[in-house]
Amino acid sequence: MAGRAGVLFDLDGVIIDSEELQYQAYQQVLARFGVQVSREEYGREWIGNGRGAEYAVVTYHLPLTPEELRQRRSEIYFDLLRGGVSLMPGVVSALQRLHPHFGLALATNSNRRDTIFVLEHLSVRAYFSAVVTREMYPQAKPEPDAFLAAARALGLAPQRCIVIEDAFKGVMAATRAGCKCIVVPHDFTRRNDFSAATRIVSSLDEVTVELVDELAGATQ
Repeated sequence: MAGRAGVLFDLDGVIIDSEELQYQAYQQVLARFGVQVSREEYGREWIGNGRGAEYAVVTYHLPLTPEELRQRRSEIYFDLLRGGVSLMPGVVSALQRLHPHFGLALATNSNRRDTIFVLEHLSVRAYFSAVVTREMYPQAKPEPDAFLAAARALGLAPQRCIVIEDAFKGVMAATRAGCKCIVVPHDFTRRNDFSAATRIVSSLDEVTVELVDELAGATQ
């Protein structure tokens, strides 16, 4: 591998512009129970804390389990993905810029079906040496398992990997894994707590080879 360090990308909200689709899918399911959640609530509980299904079942007294809620959302979401998912701004340029210098991996809470579909559909699969999906590790973010698995897949220590995330739960997962973390907030996550992040940037355009080298402690 021609790389001094590794870069571990989250999927939703970092590589693909999917959070609105995720929100719409949950809204469709919850509407059947007379429930509507705000974008702020969704950004806090689903994206930020990563326990939205558990939160909804308890808060709105839903007659189903969190896993059943996720499964109902999953089928709606996949249809929405096929109907029109797009890349986040700056993704292709960032991948082209970093790929020659570092090992790139994807580490996501999303399942393999959705993940592989979007990577291939949007023609970015080839940039990643490893793709780690929810089926491949024990505990979801904010636990560190996804990033630990991605670092192993690249053959690197977590301390040699820089995580690119968009949400509180991802920052926590990266920190617990021993990785430094660059955060790229968006409209759903701007109010998340990013105090544990190594660096906050406004776009992927700011994620340069020099920045990754600096954070990884590499010398030119």
